[in-house]
Amino acid sequence: MSEIDNQYQTCEACGVSAEMGFVIKAGDDVATVTVMAENEAQAKVELDKYLQLATEVNSRFKAESAAYTDGKQETRIQFECSAEKLIFELRSRSIV
Repeated sequence: MSEIDNQYQTCEACGVSAEMGFVIKAGDDVATVTVMAENEAQAKVELDKYLQLATEVNSRFKAESAAYTDGKQETRIQFECSAEKLIFELRSRSIV
């Protein structure tokens, strides 16, 4: 049996090479959102922005929130596939 040597071509424009399997992994469909706020009401307002974005990506997502403690609210958002999670993460960078 011979060993196959995978060589990646470097992008001339950006100097980066990657295989899509390294970016989008099967089963990697859960995004974790942590919102920092002074109180639980403010945390809910901020979290709602992320949940609205998740709805735009796929309205059939599932969200599970931990209790608000120590000034933060953590929520796990599960999508139907890894690509949806990636889209959500990229688009959530614009939330201020």
